[in-house]
Amino acid sequence: MDNTKYRYNHIGIPTAASHPGERYLPEFKMYVYGYETNDFNIEWMRFDADCPLPELVKNVPHVAFEVDDLDAALIGRSVIIAPNCPCPEVRVAFIRENDAPVELMQFISSSDRSKR
Repeated sequence: MDNTKYRYNHIGIPTAASHPGERYLPEFKMYVYGYETNDFNIEWMRFDADCPLPELVKNVPHVAFEVDDLDAALIGRSVIIAPNCPCPEVRVAFIRENDAPVELMQFISSSDRSKR
């Protein structure tokens, strides 16, 4: 085990159902909904047929954790989605841990955006 502190952020659940107000992420060909609408940060994810993400992410729920240093948290891990910025204030990556997808997130300040 490493010394990284992991702080719960959300759970992502794949779905085939659309939701009013879902947000489209064109670079991933997927929709997300619900993260901001409930106390437990449950996020629903719906994927286009040609979504390029790994089948593991498209079919198995994932848990997301915040970390202080995404690059350090990825050392020695099985990365299945490389670090990327789905929105300006966060860098994320997915790893495979015990045959489950896990999302690691680093929130970045405006002064840290050059690290993207």
